[in-house]
Amino acid sequence: MIKRKFKPVRSLLEFRVLSDRDIQLIHEAALEVMEETGVRFPSKLALDVLEEAGCEVNRETMVAKLPATLVMEALRKAPAQFLLAGRDPKDDIFIDGYTSYLSTDGCAVDFYDLETGELRRSRKQDITDACKVADFLPEISYIWGPPVSAQDVPAVTRPLHEIEASMDGTTMHIQPETVISRDIARFALEMASVAAGGKEALRRRPLFSYMQCATDPLGQDGGSLEASMMAAEWGIPTGFMPMPMSCATAPATLAGNLVVTTVDAVSPLVLMQLVNPGTPVYFAAAPTAIDLQTGGYTGGGPEDFLLAAAFSEICHFYQIPLAMGAFATGAKEPDWQAAVDNCFAGLMPVLTKTAILNGAGTLNGSKIFSLQGLIMDAEIYSMIAKVAEGIEVSDETLAVDLIKQVGPGGNYLAAKHTRKHMGRIWRPTVYDRKPYGAWLESGKKGAFEEATEAARWILKNHEVEPLDPKIKEEFARIIRAAEVELSR
Repeated sequence: MIKRKFKPVRSLLEFRVLSDRDIQLIHEAALEVMEETGVRFPSKLALDVLEEAGCEVNRETMVAKLPATLVMEALRKAPAQFLLAGRDPKDDIFIDGYTSYLSTDGCAVDFYDLETGELRRSRKQDITDACKVADFLPEISYIWGPPVSAQDVPAVTRPLHEIEASMDGTTMHIQPETVISRDIARFALEMASVAAGGKEALRRRPLFSYMQCATDPLGQDGGSLEASMMAAEWGIPTGFMPMPMSCATAPATLAGNLVVTTVDAVSPLVLMQLVNPGTPVYFAAAPTAIDLQTGGYTGGGPEDFLLAAAFSEICHFYQIPLAMGAFATGAKEPDWQAAVDNCFAGLMPVLTKTAILNGAGTLNGSKIFSLQGLIMDAEIYSMIAKVAEGIEVSDETLAVDLIKQVGPGGNYLAAKHTRKHMGRIWRPTVYDRKPYGAWLESGKKGAFEEATEAARWILKNHEVEPLDPKIKEEFARIIRAAEVELSR
């Protein structure tokens, strides 16, 4: 199996869900809510910064009202483009707000064992294995999460173990979402600094960034705020992901959901710019609608796809990149439902030029991770990338002279023009195109069986540049120190 070359996706097709007027109305509604109702920031440190900047702060409710002028002044200081560095520079990705990259999803608690096929609780080694498979797949650009939770290590230092396991499995950029306190952030940043070669080297080449979750509606998590405030001081890119659910934590209407999403994504980024003006930030979101039968998270549906595309357009208005929850289907296995969900969930953000798509490899609304699912999601993304190219029309591609030369009843197999352009035809890795007889002889192997074999091959044969032994020793020292200090 040969690792295929893959270019980041920059869609040449145009797709709009909202008009310019729609976006302006949602923006004005979000500003009105932030200024008149406010957002809950349950952190004294955050409230101190906001109050000093001129926000009206209620210490009892921990709600701060953000003036519209302050919001816009802060957002204008945020860079529209920035680097997410890999441990190996060949894995660097440049976030420009229009080029689309795919990452893994984060923190699944269950894992489909590759050998037994059984569902079990996730382990630290599963992180390294998932990252190794992702490292091989050219469609995956960085690691978010980590892909699964390391539930076989002490909870107090689990995020640090997860960072170590991720770096063991890949040289790509790492973006943890489990660093949710200022104390653990201090140790996590120390680990990143060691791997980068020092604090200033990390600032220049951030091989580590943060994503945090909002507390919808109109609220943030205190520990996450303080961890990200520390990251902002270091110049580390950070973003916050609201996940408002229409009918539950957002209005039933999609426009109302977008207002809540905008407030909960914008407000913490204002705080980050107040802490360190010019620090790289990005929007993140995974808006959805309630399942009207179960009351749960849908994990895929037409509302999710529309909300994803619409919020991408809103983020272009602010000129700040977006990371959108995309591939995390509600299906329990990588089956027909997962394919339908992830095709739509991947295509809509790409056509609206979303910077980052999170979610490859997870099932059941981000609760289950599957190596086969990761490989199959990468295949879906490669198909989306081909669709997003559109159709080039030029003298060369019209090929009129060739068509005349071949004439009626001929074929183009031996033509030099065919040899020149045939490499642009999409080719599958696990997608089944075998003739029916060959499919029967193969034991009726389909995409899942092909992906299972591919995962086994990758884990056995793909080599990832190992962490320097001295860095590993430093990681072990930092984790030991954190366990002693944080267990008190």
